[in-house]
Amino acid sequence: MTAELGHYALVLALALALVQSTLPIWGSRTGDDALMGTAAPVALAQALFVSASFAALTWAYVTSDFSVSNVYENSHSAKPMIYKISGVWGNHEGSMMLWVLILALFGALVALFGKNLPQTLKANVLAVQAWVATAFLLFILLTSNPFLRYDPAPMEGRDLNPILQDVGLAIHPPLLYLGYVGFSICFAFAVAALIDGRLDAAWARWVRPWALTAWIFLTLGIAMGSYWAYYELGWGGWWFWDPVENASFMPWLIGTALIHSAIVMEKREALKVWTVLLAILAFSLSLLGTFLVRSGVLTSVHSFATDPARGVFILLILVLFIGGSLSLYAWRAPTLKQGGLFAPISREGALVFNNLFLSAACAAVLVGTLYPLALESLTGEKISVGAPFFNSTFVPLMIPVLIAMPFGPLLAWKRGDLLAATQRLLFAIGVAVVVTILIYGFVQGGPVLAPLAVGLAVFVIMGALADIAERAALWRVPLKVSLARVRGLPRSAWGTAVAHIGMGLVILGIVGESAWKTEVVQRMKLGDTVTVGRYALTLDSLFPRNGPNYQEGVARFVVAQDGKTIGTMEAAKRVFTARRMPTTEAALLTHGFSQLYVAPGETITESAIDVRIYDKPLVLWIWLGCVVMVIGGGLSLSDRRFRVGAPRTSRARKGALQPAE
Repeated sequence: MTAELGHYALVLALALALVQSTLPIWGSRTGDDALMGTAAPVALAQALFVSASFAALTWAYVTSDFSVSNVYENSHSAKPMIYKISGVWGNHEGSMMLWVLILALFGALVALFGKNLPQTLKANVLAVQAWVATAFLLFILLTSNPFLRYDPAPMEGRDLNPILQDVGLAIHPPLLYLGYVGFSICFAFAVAALIDGRLDAAWARWVRPWALTAWIFLTLGIAMGSYWAYYELGWGGWWFWDPVENASFMPWLIGTALIHSAIVMEKREALKVWTVLLAILAFSLSLLGTFLVRSGVLTSVHSFATDPARGVFILLILVLFIGGSLSLYAWRAPTLKQGGLFAPISREGALVFNNLFLSAACAAVLVGTLYPLALESLTGEKISVGAPFFNSTFVPLMIPVLIAMPFGPLLAWKRGDLLAATQRLLFAIGVAVVVTILIYGFVQGGPVLAPLAVGLAVFVIMGALADIAERAALWRVPLKVSLARVRGLPRSAWGTAVAHIGMGLVILGIVGESAWKTEVVQRMKLGDTVTVGRYALTLDSLFPRNGPNYQEGVARFVVAQDGKTIGTMEAAKRVFTARRMPTTEAALLTHGFSQLYVAPGETITESAIDVRIYDKPLVLWIWLGCVVMVIGGGLSLSDRRFRVGAPRTSRARKGALQPAE
């Protein structure tokens, strides 16, 4: 009965989405306040019914109701509870339910917290959001119904894909979807602004918190997915330039550009056309990622769908929303009134520079991701575009961004002084140069350019600190006054500095792991010792062990440094009972911000094992840096001006959509 109630709630949610997608926008066209007023309560009701439907599916998993086909295909009675719950979104149908749930909840948040929005704009935003919801609700009900029944019900389920039975994969999809779907609000604001005729600094003020929120969750989702792949798949890497990885990285790049572009629009009412385009592209790339993962065109652990009908349906959604929004943009963009002017050397100019290179980097990733698919569909020829292409195109485009990053906050609005900004960064430049020289002098091996990359990362970090020091007038006024200034800085200033520091830490981790890691591949017998870097690993024992729904062979290693034992590591090959699928459980030992990493081979016998052992310097900075960036985003999001709402548009600026002069 619960499954039927969940299905019925989903149908009611679709009916409400249809109402929400039509009545408010009709009211905005006719000036009918009553029709526009339906948007918020209907959005809340839609979120309620979608939540009820998702709760019904979750309950079927929790109670192991194998009469529901989705539960039978992806669960097992012996599975730990956390993986029963994560199994809800560990499959195609459930992941689409999670997508729609987050979409509905974001719409409800706009309805609840959008009280300072103009009524017409709010109605249009919620209507556009409902268009997206309608499309995905139809997709679920017509092609991906999670509530189908078996009669009679099977006694036991097939279990969840074993490599998805991990805490990282329990957390990763919700975080990623909060980022993906969060950009739908920016998309709705962009389309609503083009329809409504309101595009000014206030619009940017309304959009930026949603863009920041989506960016924060997407950053966390990408970082969590990267760390999961690093320790769970047993290959020892943290990024593979896999098309599915790229699918989440592209909206992150455009989302980063959107956040910076919205700042210019908010401060100077400039870059209106560009900011609206970025808002459309960020969600368009999220939809593209959904198509790549859910259509079956890619083979990946993330790719659940293989039914061509689903792929065609999602492709139609792409054409409708991406094509429709870009067509509307092409029609309305030429009529947008230009905003404030600024010199190339200015804070606005630095942010435009940032935007151009981020967009170019995203384009390089997009070409590398889609070209093999396009070539195969046109000629049948299969090729792979891997790390060499992306490293040779993406990395050079990001170097100018990193070099310019410390300069931007130190330049004045409208017209800046590059020489003065450079003088304020002399200490940061000096520290970066000293660090580079020290690495060249004392660190052996590695690529010749690696010390320069470390110096660049240090420059980014010290440049962010220089910005705070400059705002506090450090060394120019008494220390007490500087501390008072630091305490009085807006949280957005702290957020910018902290996020930039986080980026510098990520670069440090990438360079350290890529340039100076040590790798040993060897067959070890009991009692054998292998030296990796400064550490000696001895194979201490090999033994079997049973889990709740799996058996595993475990290899225990004793780790010593300078003859002194510093810890033990347990690597395993695990086989899950229901599916008989093996997984690799790598062993990690953290020392400082570095890690020892042991991945077992295909088989573990009673006396020997094949192992791949790494010493990875500074590798943890990759994910800790992401966390620091998220903290920076959170500080910016908590800034007071986002709580007091957007400023009212002056009468002189009220008509934002006028023919360009």
